[in-house]
Formats: sequence, C-alpha cells, structure tokens
Amino acid sequence: MKILLTNDDGLYSPGLKASYRALSKFGEVYAVTPAVQKSGVGRSISIMEPIRVSEVRIDGIKIYAVDGTPTDAVIIGIHEIIGDVPDLTVSGINLGENLSTEAVTTSGTVGAALEAATQGSKAMAVSLEMRDAFKFESFFAPVDFSNASMVLEKLAKMVLEKGLPEGVDLLNVNVPERWNGRYRFTKLARRLYRTRIDVRFDPRGRKYFWIDGEEEEDAEDGTDLNAIRKGYVSITPLTLDMTSKIDFGELERWFDD
Repeated sequence: MKILLTNDDGLYSPGLKASYRALSKFGEVYAVTPAVQKSGVGRSISIMEPIRVSEVRIDGIKIYAVDGTPTDAVIIGIHEIIGDVPDLTVSGINLGENLSTEAVTTSGTVGAALEAATQGSKAMAVSLEMRDAFKFESFFAPVDFSNASMVLEKLAKMVLEKGLPEGVDLLNVNVPERWNGRYRFTKLARRLYRTRIDVRFDPRGRKYFWIDGEEEEDAEDGTDLNAIRKGYVSITPLTLDMTSKIDFGELERWFDD
C-alpha cells in the first residue's frame, strides 16, 4: 500500500509524527507537507511562483518539505514523489478541530484532502479538538494524540480494505479532546464562528484589524459541532460535487418571461 501523508501545520507538527506512526503498519508512507504553518489557506494553489522541495529527516521520518500550500504538497506528492495515485491520503492529525461548512472552504487540512480526492485517491482529513492557546503552537503544545491516533488507525484500515461508499469522496474526521469512546456520522454545521473584528492601533497610531470569532452556541442535532460537544468522534462524509440539490426547474422559471 502507498499512503500519502500531509497536513497544514508544517513539517514539525507533532500531529504529523503521530499520524506517521499510526499509518506505517499499513504500507509505505510518504510524508509530504508544507515547510511552514499554512492553516486557513483552504485549497489555495501556487500558480504564480515556483515550488521548491527539500528532503529532511525529523525523528527518523523522511519528510518532503514543500515551500507552498497543502494542496501544492498533495500535487507534488502524487505526481513527482510517489509518481502514482496513492491508495490512501491522510491530511492531519491537525492541531485543532475542523468543523462546519466554514472549515470545508478555509481549512488547509480539509483542502489537502479535497485535492487528493480530486486526484483519485481515497482521502481523509483528521483533526483533534484542543484549546485555542495550543492550536498554533505546534512545537510546544502538550497534546495527547493517543485517541486521535487510534481513530485514524481504525478508519485507515477500514478505508484501505473496503474503500469509501459510493458518492463519498473523502471523510472529515474530528476527535474531541475528551472522547466518550463512541462515533457519530454527521453533517456539517452551518457555521462554527460568529465573525468578530478586533480593531487596534499600532505604535504610530495607524489602525489595523484582527479577524476573530466567537463560537456559535447552538449546535443542531446531527451536526459535527453537536457531536464534538457531546464527546463523540464526528465523521462527516463529503463529496466534491457542491452542486445544490434543488429542482432546476425552479431556477429555469426565472427566465420564462
């Protein structure tokens, strides 16, 4: 089995190491990641500048460090490093949860999995819920990956053996900080944050803005956000086809006149 491993937290992320250990028993793992932190870049791709790749070893793991986005890493990993579509692509384990429709369009972790699915690979994005203070402190965060590694290993085995169900292109998996030991298949919550802008001034009196957000209090039953808050692992099956499932005739009537 050939497995592509990537993330959006960069090559030093402890989540990458935990994923590598969990996946190594299933086949050859190719770790191809952004060289630096790339959270929040979604599925962006570098088309206006060259991409360079460096081969490094960290804790005995060979990692291809890509000076681009998570999507760049997937494309380079499949077409140049592996030279073939891998049997499975795993993006993660991400430092911090990726929930709701917001995550699908902004998360570099999910963006990498979407790209892998587009390239024809079975794919999963795996994220671990944690406090905001630790989400971007990948060098020093005191994080226990044991539950997330166990979930990743179990799902990877099932996907490699059985594949994904028809109509499913990838799985978005979120592991709660305090797991109750159970799983739920979920839909995406509408949103995770209520947008907030913090207005500040630099030492010279010039205004600048810091985009932030407060978590939504309501979490509809059946959503990923609801499941995580109740201690369940949330597994959301996603499809690349984002076309709205409506009666097109309703739209076509716009032009009847």
